[in-house]
Amino acid sequence: MKNRFITALAQLLKDKNGNNSLREVATAIFVLVLLVSWIAEQFFEMKMPEYMFYAFVSLVGAGCFGYSIEKKQV
Repeated sequence: MKNRFITALAQLLKDKNGNNSLREVATAIFVLVLLVSWIAEQFFEMKMPEYMFYAFVSLVGAGCFGYSIEKKQV
C-alpha cells in the first residue's frame, strides 16, 4: 500500500513527457497550502488573509494552465 502511494505521487509530479517538473511540485504545494488553510479555518477558527487565498488560487490556476498548453514531445 505504501509503495503504491509513493509510486502514484511520483507519477503525479511528472510532466507530459514523463520528466520530473518543478511546476507540478509547486502546484501540489500550493494545493496542499490551500487545503491546510481551509482545515485551519473550518476547525480551528484561524483566518487566512483574503489576498493570500487569491494568490494561492491564482498560482494553482497558472500551474494547471501551463500544463494544459504544454505539448508532448515525440
